[in-house]
Amino acid sequence: MGMKNKMGKTLYVASLGCEKNRIDTENVMHTLSKAGYSFVSKPVDAEYILVNTCAFIESAKKESIETILDLSESKAGTNKKLIVLGCLAQRYADELEKTLPEVDVFVGVNSYHDIVNIIENGESRVVKATQFTPYEKGRIATDLQNYAYIKIAEGCDNFCSYCAIPSIRGRYRSESMDFLLSEANQIKDRGIKELIIVAQDITRYGIDIYGRYALKELIKEMITLKFSKIRLMYAYPELIDDALLELIASEPTIAKYIDVPLQHVSNTILKRMNRRTDGERVKSTIARIKEIIPDVAIRSTFIVGFPGETDEEFGELKDFISSGAIDYAGFFAYSQEEGTPAASMSGMLTKSLRRKRASELSKIQSGVIVEKHSRYKGTTQTVLYEGIAYNKGMFYGRNEWNAPDVDTQVFFTSDIPLDIGEYYNVDIDKTAFHLFGKVREHVRS
Repeated sequence: MGMKNKMGKTLYVASLGCEKNRIDTENVMHTLSKAGYSFVSKPVDAEYILVNTCAFIESAKKESIETILDLSESKAGTNKKLIVLGCLAQRYADELEKTLPEVDVFVGVNSYHDIVNIIENGESRVVKATQFTPYEKGRIATDLQNYAYIKIAEGCDNFCSYCAIPSIRGRYRSESMDFLLSEANQIKDRGIKELIIVAQDITRYGIDIYGRYALKELIKEMITLKFSKIRLMYAYPELIDDALLELIASEPTIAKYIDVPLQHVSNTILKRMNRRTDGERVKSTIARIKEIIPDVAIRSTFIVGFPGETDEEFGELKDFISSGAIDYAGFFAYSQEEGTPAASMSGMLTKSLRRKRASELSKIQSGVIVEKHSRYKGTTQTVLYEGIAYNKGMFYGRNEWNAPDVDTQVFFTSDIPLDIGEYYNVDIDKTAFHLFGKVREHVRS
């Protein structure tokens, strides 16, 4: 990722967890770069090893700790420093300080403004402020994809009973529109085709700094930058209104795609989750989205095996998924997070039952996807070419109705030379969980 500079301040950076965490990593890298640090692609070549961790659910914590232990081997017998950033450090540093002596310093999410001083002069092994301090943000791109995420807000005010994000990340804080437009311009200047708008809850954008919900205003400004596509992810159902849906429907730049984290459809479970909705409203919201945007793809996430979830309540969710109401979905077995209200609720299900239920829904949803994909056979899809699937001997990419990493893909062959990051019309001749076809022509953008 860079050459060693004359000051010798070299860093290896690993970023775990979600795309929002990756943006934090890129912000920190920018701050360190301005202070004279450079980046290397192997931990063995670095004097400082940074790991930005995730602590959202149990599996993420496990991955974070395994990565820390793996990277600690690179510093054995050297003067290298191992710095652990992020959610794990914010939430568990006091305990981990004792069990992970390999780590030189833990830096919580509210201390990134002081990262240079912490690395160079830090005397404490744990640095985690309770309040966020704003700092000048910039980003260093850490991947070579043709899409980029832009995080429009930090923290969350929804206080769902299963979620530790508000206690880790704090209350909802929107970034200013001026800052976001400046950042989006820089992303566009890199040649990025697709901009993906994210936050814990994008629909709440602006209420804290402008006194109004300003997501639609922000999107309209982003459209003027002329990205090929703008994609919306993590729109909570309660604040999705007709005006937002009509904007998505009417603007060719906006992908006909929306990620709406629903979590469940049982009234009882939604109430215990402290969600501000009920099953009927969830279903009516989905129906309204499809009414206003007929060609939409809806993605969602669901928590399965929440404390007290009965066979009947699981059956309600199962029926909803079987109905094909959702195009793409992720299912998470409930993870018991310390300090959250749900962690001490009665009716805790066994881990094996939670996993069994999540697996069952994943299989049902896979069948839904295969069935829905059949409508693409014989059509021509505009696909963003992203790479080569060597195991299939084919190229791959995404159409408008697929988000990166989480949804399905389009695999294809071609008789013409292809450039990664360009759009191609692909004739679909086979459908299954993924789509398969052959390039017809290059789409000039």
